[in-house]
Amino acid sequence: MLFAKHLREPVKQGEITTSIRIWMSPRVKVGGKYRLEDGYVVVDKLTQINWEDISPKLAKESGFDDVADLLKTAKHGKGENVYLIDFHYAEEDDYANERTT
Repeated sequence: MLFAKHLREPVKQGEITTSIRIWMSPRVKVGGKYRLEDGYVVVDKLTQINWEDISPKLAKESGFDDVADLLKTAKHGKGENVYLIDFHYAEEDDYANERTT
């Protein structure tokens, strides 16, 4: 799961824990771990939502100024399905501990 440069630090700090993605089908899975710099984004929940559910509040929670700003980044290719992804950031050491327990 890729993030725009301006979102990476807030994701790593735990300030952003949701993301909206517009895909043809899901590109992540619950429990999946996706590299982000020196750690990982771990997907906790994946929910398909409606376009109408993309609110200004949800845009702000995802790190964007408004819905229009979010949509510029969230739409990938011919995607039409809207997904709300809840996640947390785990540093390299945290990830190693998760794998061994």
